[in-house]
Amino acid sequence: MKKTQTIPDRILPREILPLEVRRLRLKSKTIAFTNGVFDIIHEGHIALLSQAASFADVLIVGINSDDSVKRLKGNSRPVNAQASRALVMASLVMVDYVIIFEEDTPLEIIKIIEPDVLIKGGDYTMDTIVGAKETTAAGGKVEIIPLVEGFSTTGIIERMRNL
Repeated sequence: MKKTQTIPDRILPREILPLEVRRLRLKSKTIAFTNGVFDIIHEGHIALLSQAASFADVLIVGINSDDSVKRLKGNSRPVNAQASRALVMASLVMVDYVIIFEEDTPLEIIKIIEPDVLIKGGDYTMDTIVGAKETTAAGGKVEIIPLVEGFSTTGIIERMRNL
């Protein structure tokens, strides 16, 4: 029998994040971090998250809050509420923890985690990745994962509107 009752426990309240990171570090675990809206999960997300998980012992995924998404993408987004997006993300086998952040960028979360590896998709460059300077200054590295062509949440929403 699968232990699905633990899925919500993988969504960390912000005040617990520093404690959990400290616990992981005491166990000599390496930590990878990535972030995004993750509004409608698609093949591109799965490819990114699978690769991200391969870089460390633990993968923490930051998810923009609903208010943050509205500021970044407009009032029609997100399609799915932050609680739903976090639960779906926490249910993925390659994801160890999820943290929701209210800010427009995950910089404060990155400063708390100090990931060994910071991961973003191929639509970013080293100069545009929030937290890249801080991660490398702390001894971590930054990985840019090529995008899977033909998959984007915006594209999915557009196709749905045209049905």
